[in-house]
Amino acid sequence: MPSMKELALLMKELEHQLNICTRCGMCQAVCPLYDQTGIEADVARGKLALLEGLAEEMFKNPKGVYERLSRCLLCGSCEANCPSGVEVLEIFIKARAILTHFIGLSPAKKAILRIMLAHPYNFDRLMELLPRIQKIFTKPASKNLGTSCARLVSPLIKNRHFKSLAPVPFHHIVPTLNSYPGKSGLKVAFFVGCLIDKIFPQVAEAVIDVLNYHEVGIFVPEGQACCGIPAISTGDTQTFDRLVQHNLDKFYTTEFDCLVTACATCTAVIKKIWPMMIKKQSSVIRSRVEKLAEKTMDINQFLVSKTGFTRGSYYGNEKKIVTYHDPCHLLKTLGISDEPRALIKANQKYTLKEMHESDWCCGLGGSFNLQYYDISAKIGKRKRDNIKLTNCSVVATGCPACMIQISEMLSKYGDSIVVKHPVTIYAESLKNNISN
Repeated sequence: MPSMKELALLMKELEHQLNICTRCGMCQAVCPLYDQTGIEADVARGKLALLEGLAEEMFKNPKGVYERLSRCLLCGSCEANCPSGVEVLEIFIKARAILTHFIGLSPAKKAILRIMLAHPYNFDRLMELLPRIQKIFTKPASKNLGTSCARLVSPLIKNRHFKSLAPVPFHHIVPTLNSYPGKSGLKVAFFVGCLIDKIFPQVAEAVIDVLNYHEVGIFVPEGQACCGIPAISTGDTQTFDRLVQHNLDKFYTTEFDCLVTACATCTAVIKKIWPMMIKKQSSVIRSRVEKLAEKTMDINQFLVSKTGFTRGSYYGNEKKIVTYHDPCHLLKTLGISDEPRALIKANQKYTLKEMHESDWCCGLGGSFNLQYYDISAKIGKRKRDNIKLTNCSVVATGCPACMIQISEMLSKYGDSIVVKHPVTIYAESLKNNISN
C-alpha cells in the first residue's frame, strides 16, 4: 500500500469542500442511518471529520475510514438540507474512489464489478440464466407483489423477500428501436437501466407505449450497459469509466432531443455523477458527457414539460387510493416531485393520498442493503408503516430500487398493496382512453 503521506496529499484535493462544513449538526436530523444507530460517525458531519483527519495524517486507518464511508445510503438527505451547501455526495464518492485506489477491491467486488458488470454482454447472459434456476432455491413469498424467499436456510438470502428476475428481460422484448417523431416533433433516446431491464420490463414497455401515444420518436440502442452507480459508489473508477465510454458509444450514433430514463438513480448518475467524475478524461469525452447530461430527463419530467399529458377517463363507481414515495435521487438530487404526482392524478381510476414522510429514504441504498441488511430493513419498515397508514391499495414511486425495497417490506408484513411506477399508472389511463 502507498504511504499515508501520498494518501493524505490526494485527500487534500477535497480540502476546500471539507472546510465548508461548520459542524452545525443539521445533517443529524435528516439522516436515516443516524436515526437508527445514533452513532456520530454514521452521520455526514462525523464522516467529514474522519476524512479531514485522513488528509492531515491524524488518522492512520484508511480501511476504517472506507468502512465508515460505506455505511452511507448516498441518499443526499444531508446535502439537500445543509445550510452551508456542503456537496456531501461529491465528497463521499470522490473519497471512496481515492481510498479504493490505495486499498484495492476485495476479490468478490473485483469479480462482480470488473469481470461481470464491466462487460455488458457477459453480464446480460449471466442474468438471463438466473431466472431458469431461481425457482430451485426460492419459493413465492407474495404473488401480489411478485416477491420470493429462500426455500432453505441461507446465510446469503437469510429472511429476505426479494423481487424475482423477470422471465424475459426488456432487451429481448425490444432489442433495439429507432422510430421517427410524429406530431410532437420530438425524438428521445431511452436509457433503460439494469433493474428495469431485468426486473421491471413492464415499466420499460409502459415508457414505450406512452411515448408512442404522444407520437415521440424513440431510439433504443442495442447492448446498453449499466449507468455505473454500483462501480462508482464502491470507488471503482476503472469499471465506471469503462461503462460510461460504452454507453457514450451506443448513444452517440443517432440524433435525438432528450435522453429519458424511468430510473431516478440512472437519471441522477448520468446528469450529475458522469460530469463530476470525468474531469480527467479527454476533452472529447468530457464534451460528450456534458452534452448528454444536459439532455437527460426523468420520464415523468419529460412528459409533463415537453409533451404534456392526457387526463384519462374512468366511469367506475369506486376509486383506488394510491400514495407516492419520493425517491431520494429524484427529489433531493434532481428536485423532481410534482411531475410524477401529475401523471398519477391523470389516471382517474385513482385518488392520490399523500403519506407521512413521503421524502424519507426507503433504506435500500444499493449495496448498503447487502452489507447492512438489518439497518436497511429497519429504515424500510418506517416507510412501510407510513404507506400502510394511508389505507392505499397501490404505492407508486419513480425508482426501481425503491420499488424493490418497498416490495420487500410490504411482502414481509403480508400487506396486499401493489407497487407501481407512475409511468405505468399513466399508461393504464391512456389504454382506457383508447379502448373507450
